[in-house]
Amino acid sequence: MGGWRGRVAKYLAEKRVEAPLHFTLIDPDEVSVDPDHAARLVEPMVSAGTDVILVGGSIGVSERLLDEVISSLKKYGLPVVLFPGNVNGLSREADAVLFMSLLNSDDPYYIVGAQVQGAVIVKRYGLEALPTAYLIVGYGGAAGYIGRARPLPPDKPEIAVAYALAAELLGMRYIYLEAGSGAPSPIPSEMIAAVRKAVDTRTMVIVGGGIRSPEAARKAVKAGADVVVTGTIVEEDAERAARIVRSIKRQGRHTSS
Repeated sequence: MGGWRGRVAKYLAEKRVEAPLHFTLIDPDEVSVDPDHAARLVEPMVSAGTDVILVGGSIGVSERLLDEVISSLKKYGLPVVLFPGNVNGLSREADAVLFMSLLNSDDPYYIVGAQVQGAVIVKRYGLEALPTAYLIVGYGGAAGYIGRARPLPPDKPEIAVAYALAAELLGMRYIYLEAGSGAPSPIPSEMIAAVRKAVDTRTMVIVGGGIRSPEAARKAVKAGADVVVTGTIVEEDAERAARIVRSIKRQGRHTSS
């Protein structure tokens, strides 16, 4: 473990200096019949320059399935980071875990209860914990529904800022703005920019959900996103997903960080 000072955290900080980062999200439930399918999905993303492979989902995840999927992804040599929807989203095969608190949930379980249970497992497995505030915005998708979130209004960036500042003061070093898997639209640029401006320059702003084109990804980066996450589009259109990665890397380091 080590959170802010661990190997994966250092890797992210160093890569961030060079250019905005891209995370490829793989939902193991979508590839449960053949874990090798996950590796085939990721291959064009690796070639395009993705930085991290996220593994996790809100429904249908088991530890055994996670182990199998992660093992199939290790050959690419990139950090494999868990994106857990619950305690069952942990695996000893991963390099690190987004140790997330869904701060705008109405259920204390998703704010701290699951984390209390999961902390023992994270420690036992020796996983590096990346302390992350998970904020559901607008549509929210399955993550918002399962997590009983009260979605942040997309047109009220000041509310997202308040949550982000609270997270930072609680010691969280990653702010994940989530529109939801398959969201009809991504996080508004105004909200990304407001959060980026408000938090410490060392705090990384992660943006995911609804990003289906290079233009949408570039817009998020220009607004201040340090990391862009794509998942659904990776499964639907690998070539377009790869173009998104390349467009992020061509844009270079944004000026707000």
